[in-house]
Amino acid sequence: MKPIVVTGTDTGIGKTVVSAGLVQALGAHYWKPVQSGLEEETDSEIVARLAGAPVLPEAVRLELPASPHISAEAEGVRIDVEALRLPDTPRPLVVEGAGGLMVPLDDRTTFLDLFARWGAPVVLVARTALGTINHSLLSLAALRGAGVPVAGVIFSGEAAPRVERTIAEMGEVTHLGRVGPLDPLDGDGLRDAFAAIDMAAIRRAMEAA
Repeated sequence: MKPIVVTGTDTGIGKTVVSAGLVQALGAHYWKPVQSGLEEETDSEIVARLAGAPVLPEAVRLELPASPHISAEAEGVRIDVEALRLPDTPRPLVVEGAGGLMVPLDDRTTFLDLFARWGAPVVLVARTALGTINHSLLSLAALRGAGVPVAGVIFSGEAAPRVERTIAEMGEVTHLGRVGPLDPLDGDGLRDAFAAIDMAAIRRAMEAA
């Protein structure tokens, strides 16, 4: 079974919450290859807290909360993209990218390039708010253009059935479900939210890749 990669149409749209839900539902390990920003709770720490599951150490940890290539430059280091290989784990693996697909790791390589090299299926997390149709369809086109298998889209936010249907139909992609606002954001609430996510489709994508 291939890992499942979680990416998004932008930053701050719920990728980490979706990743935690997938970790919980799959009984998986979690890996964030590159973490930019260490002052606040990191994505790995959030997933460990919400999912109560094993978290693998990040390959790259950078202090500045910015695009990884800028954070690395600020610390006088260069990210070794060739070293970012999917780890072998005894459980399924959920991998979370940073920001969106075109976020640079260095001056030549984006996360999309990394995902294409890995060949693992991707779940795209998309907002339901204004602007999401454009961002989502562009992201899906970029994934397909790079030959990356797409498991489907998980929406984040308040329900917007017409918007969600437009993205699924025009993007020719599986609507995997929606995670609405969670208050409080905790493991039980996340588990309840993921009861409506099409985990069978995600597992099929992981097995078929």
